[in-house]
Amino acid sequence: MRRRLFSAQVALLVVAAICAAMLALPGRTINTAFINDVLIFIDGAHRIAVGQVPNRDFHTALGPLVFYIPALGYLLSGNFGAAIPMGMALLIVAFMPAMIRILLSRLSSPSAIALGIFLILILAVPINLGSPVRLLSFAMFYNRIGWVALGLILVMYLKPRSDARNDVADSLATAFLLLVQFYTKATYGLCGVAFLIFLLLDRQQRSWILVSLLLTALAMIVVEFFWRGTLQHIEDLRAAARVSGDHDVRSILKNVRENLSDLVVFTVFALVAFWHIRSLRDLLYSGFCVGAGLAIINQNAHSWGIITLYCGAAVLAEKARRFQSGDQSAQMERPARLAAALPLLLIFFLLPPIVHHGEAIALHTALAAENVGKPLGPPLFEDVREIDPPGGEPDFIQRYLDSIESGGALLQALPIPLERVFVLDFVNPFSAGLGIRPPSGDTAWFHWNRNINEKAYIPPEALFADVKIVMVPKTGINSLPLQELYGPFISKNFDMVQKTPEWTIYQRPQAALESEAR
Repeated sequence: MRRRLFSAQVALLVVAAICAAMLALPGRTINTAFINDVLIFIDGAHRIAVGQVPNRDFHTALGPLVFYIPALGYLLSGNFGAAIPMGMALLIVAFMPAMIRILLSRLSSPSAIALGIFLILILAVPINLGSPVRLLSFAMFYNRIGWVALGLILVMYLKPRSDARNDVADSLATAFLLLVQFYTKATYGLCGVAFLIFLLLDRQQRSWILVSLLLTALAMIVVEFFWRGTLQHIEDLRAAARVSGDHDVRSILKNVRENLSDLVVFTVFALVAFWHIRSLRDLLYSGFCVGAGLAIINQNAHSWGIITLYCGAAVLAEKARRFQSGDQSAQMERPARLAAALPLLLIFFLLPPIVHHGEAIALHTALAAENVGKPLGPPLFEDVREIDPPGGEPDFIQRYLDSIESGGALLQALPIPLERVFVLDFVNPFSAGLGIRPPSGDTAWFHWNRNINEKAYIPPEALFADVKIVMVPKTGINSLPLQELYGPFISKNFDMVQKTPEWTIYQRPQAALESEAR
């Protein structure tokens, strides 16, 4: 047993080390989709590097870790192209103690290895879940972090083997996962806490669950002592919820359709396990895996990838295996024979996404190592490289990419010191790309009908209070509705200094700047 566990641990560590190295060593970001989303995190890394603090110096409904992860990668590499890959490589390493503890104490070695590789690749893969291999992007990487953390917590439904019981290790692992969830995207943390409350029904696991919740609360108090942004973060979450909190039945049905094959396979696991074990608690657990997974994916920007189904399937297969090995008299019954096939079915269930994600990370590494693609434009984005997706770049996106290059050139040609530039669009690529001080009090990104609309928005007096230069694009991701919302304030309080076919540049009046300097 110990030899098998050691081999499984080595296997997971080797896979994690390989994935981390494949991300970190090339030192470049290769992108073929969602470049505007990727720029949110590069801009966030720059903001952290110049001393800004999320929710204190800029608004964001995402947790602070979403910005500190690429910021750590940037601080270690000095390169914006390496910021997100390096940050994710370090995160994989940070996840391994909790992952190894949870998987190897509760699953058989083959299942632990298979599920572990599956989860490591989700953390590492530079594509949005459900995207084709060639649509490379680190966009929305926080969703992959949240899914993996929640999936590992769901595995803890299984009691550890008698020879692997360690309440301290379980408490520490769970507290780590909850903190990662809450400080990346709070939705996952709420689901994790809800599941642990459900798990309190298991008296044998109650002690470590309560300790983990206590540790999480204490850690959050310590974080708040240094961060002092929790209340504003909650307010930013509420503001985003007012804009995009409602999802209709059509959206839910679409996600069910996109994940129908996974739901069917998981239902097979659940029914076979229930037929074999006859546990109402297992049935409730299966319902949580489906319900929580659908609730999360319904407010995410990816259609495939209910990761709770895969982790839940691993748990159900292990429960059936344990029940069968403990009841020798029932091994020849038909339900037992079906249950015995679940571990093999689990391998086949996990294999397609493992192969898909493995291909994607290998492709990104190869392209990054070969320095493929075109630099994004601003001088500090030399290693943030865009390549055409299959079928070529859509005209709109190509114009958007061209506008980033031309906008950076226009700013560098201005006869005034560059600082506190605000872009009236989805994201600001110029503060990081040109290495200039960003304004305070603005927002990490604007996504129309996701975190802003005509009814819920930051008042212009607060948004532009620290802004010196405003860039208004003709071609933007959602610039037109933002111009309708903020355009009158900009025209009244800023002077137009330059206009081109792609950009209109405004500057705060000289009298206001001189008054500010005094």
